[in-house]
Amino acid sequence: MSDIGKPPPVDRTEARERIRAGFRRWFRAPPRRHGEVIYTREVSFLELFYDLVYVVLIAQVSHHLAEHLGWEGLLDFAILFGLIWLAWFNGTFWHELHARPDGRSRNYIFIQMALLALLAVFAGDATGQSGAEFAFTYAVLFTLFTWQWYLVQRVDDPQYRSVTMRYLTGMVITVIAIVASALADEARIWIWGAVVVGWTLGGLLLMAWSRTAGFGEGVTASLVERVGLFTIIVLGEVVVGVVTGISDAPERSPLIVATGIVGLTIGYGIWWNYFDLLGRRVPDHTGAPLAVWLFAHLPLTMSIAAGGAALVSLIEHAGDARISAGSAFLLSGSVSVVLLGITVAVRALPEDEFPPGMASQIAPTLVLAALAAVFVGVLRPPPIVLVASLAALLFLTWLRMFILYVVLGGQPIEEGAGELE
Repeated sequence: MSDIGKPPPVDRTEARERIRAGFRRWFRAPPRRHGEVIYTREVSFLELFYDLVYVVLIAQVSHHLAEHLGWEGLLDFAILFGLIWLAWFNGTFWHELHARPDGRSRNYIFIQMALLALLAVFAGDATGQSGAEFAFTYAVLFTLFTWQWYLVQRVDDPQYRSVTMRYLTGMVITVIAIVASALADEARIWIWGAVVVGWTLGGLLLMAWSRTAGFGEGVTASLVERVGLFTIIVLGEVVVGVVTGISDAPERSPLIVATGIVGLTIGYGIWWNYFDLLGRRVPDHTGAPLAVWLFAHLPLTMSIAAGGAALVSLIEHAGDARISAGSAFLLSGSVSVVLLGITVAVRALPEDEFPPGMASQIAPTLVLAALAAVFVGVLRPPPIVLVASLAALLFLTWLRMFILYVVLGGQPIEEGAGELE
């Protein structure tokens, strides 16, 4: 018989050595060091899978807010969301900056997903009976993050080690604080709040003041896409809020359904404004602008998720002559903070991202729209009037930006694209 198509003979000893070497490379390769940037990197299917766990986790804390509209419920939500955002930040940025396409990096992601899924079990009642379980699970998750960042610090170039050592110190302090919170019933939420505030201020200062050459080189299009994908995750909470509000209403009257559908367009409006101004636009690599761009996304994404929670109550009470103060404040305030967050993040972009003269017009337009959103909430009109007003405000804001872009020479679509032959 012919030997065509048969693999060439391989010595068994050589084959075993190849297998051992392959496993070593696949599961024991060190992480990429700072500066080893893959500029052509694309977001992987594994990262998209990873983000799905955050969909469930954020849904749990948003559902809790929807049932506890008020200052205490809002404070609990802000702190819990902050903890979730910090977990996403550390998991995502490590993978983006230091992971390799190997088995070791995959295992880190899958272990994180298991811990995040368990965290979601306790998240809905984290400020109540499940607080200790939530804290211990979070501490284990951050211990894993600490180990991952430690591996980077071990192999890093000496010029980066002082910065990464300060970062590792913050990680260790975080783990200790979270473990302590599990044992402190009364002070638990305040310890969590201190962790969120400490990370926000500390991260801003660490990134803004760092003068390490090349430290910001890891800001790539794929990193911007990862942040954009998290924004899409929280925009999903607007859809969840609409569906939940209509489903839980005593009766699905035309007014309730109409209020829900119009409320959905608030999510559309946020999407248009955010992604046309920030989507796929890479911020400056220098310390302060990069820090501002990154941490502006914490209140921005938090507010989108909070707006989704507000829609639940608002839709259920669509027949009221005047919206409740809690729902009006939460929804209008959320839209306002989103617009302000976009304003701050845009300032971190290079001016050549927009036509000459446009960058100076973005902030005044968005700030005015944010104030208008608050004013609409203060009036407390009927629910359908409130959602329609906020949706219209978002549309007019986008329209103003679009007109400026075109008038100042921008091309919203490539020349000739879509034209008939």
